[in-house]
Amino acid sequence: MKLLEEFWYGNIEPTDYDTNTCKECKEALRLITKNEEKLQATMTNEQKELFSRYTDAVREYQTMAECLLFQSSFKLGARIMLEVMKE
Repeated sequence: MKLLEEFWYGNIEPTDYDTNTCKECKEALRLITKNEEKLQATMTNEQKELFSRYTDAVREYQTMAECLLFQSSFKLGARIMLEVMKE
């Protein structure tokens, strides 16, 4: 039960994942940052404010979607465990 205990005490964060080891993730993040900087350099203050509200809304949606994905994945894992235990 060590894993459950570690999870209980907050030593395991199920939404943490290391993108530093993923070459494709690093490249995608580099492109996002580069293109956002270029885009913002061409914007007026009003456009920057609108873009900021847009990115905040996208992040909020992504957080909710990731939570739903975590819940679905956890349920799938539990169902797999139940099936394995029946055999």
